[in-house]
Amino acid sequence: MKVKSILVSQPEPQTENSPYFDLAEKYKLKIDFIPFIHVAGVDVAEVRKQKVNLANHTAVILTSRNAVDHYFRIAEEMRFAVPNDMKYFCTSEAIAYYLQKYVVYRKRKIYFGKSTFGDLAPLFKKHKEEKYLLPTSDSLKPAIPQVLEESKVNYTRAVLYNTVSSDLTNLADVKYDILVFFSPSGIKSLYENFPDFEQGQTLIAGFGTTTHKAIEEAGLTVNIKAPHPKYPSMTMALEDYIKESNKK
Repeated sequence: MKVKSILVSQPEPQTENSPYFDLAEKYKLKIDFIPFIHVAGVDVAEVRKQKVNLANHTAVILTSRNAVDHYFRIAEEMRFAVPNDMKYFCTSEAIAYYLQKYVVYRKRKIYFGKSTFGDLAPLFKKHKEEKYLLPTSDSLKPAIPQVLEESKVNYTRAVLYNTVSSDLTNLADVKYDILVFFSPSGIKSLYENFPDFEQGQTLIAGFGTTTHKAIEEAGLTVNIKAPHPKYPSMTMALEDYIKESNKK
């Protein structure tokens, strides 16, 4: 089947040089970006029910920009002045730099890994005396508590935001050749919006093993998988498939 249209279940890239735009131009594709999920902040009363005291912690583990935003939101709503000597452990350099939105970067103790949560393990071992706060959403990758337990980290998890399914009813009569998913939450949203969804001729692309598993558990077929040794990004995997299918 020749691919002409793709729905990416994420927000549209803010950069002009996104590989998705290059893909669309190169193969004359229609690529739409519609987030299947969005983040909703947990209110202060709910955080207090978790018995989380921000003042009891000397370090914060930040796994996403959402974690950064909601940590500082809750701190402000609780009227907690984040100390200047607070230590920040970020899973990537990009998240570390995002902290500049809230703190004077060069004056803070900020540490970061290359890209995965496991990269932080050596840093945790160097800073084993810290009392860590882990701001998260309601869903947490199993690898995160596993690394923390193995590193014998003294930490408290705080659910500060939830992953919520978006309203997709405006897509009811719209068909795409490929649907692209990046998390199990995206599959959950698909079925919450369209309980009778059937794959039929629609191709499904999934990024990450947990996403692949969620797609298959829903009784669907993963036609395009990423990351792959040859195609580390979703756009590379899509292009490889489209290049072959559009030849025919």
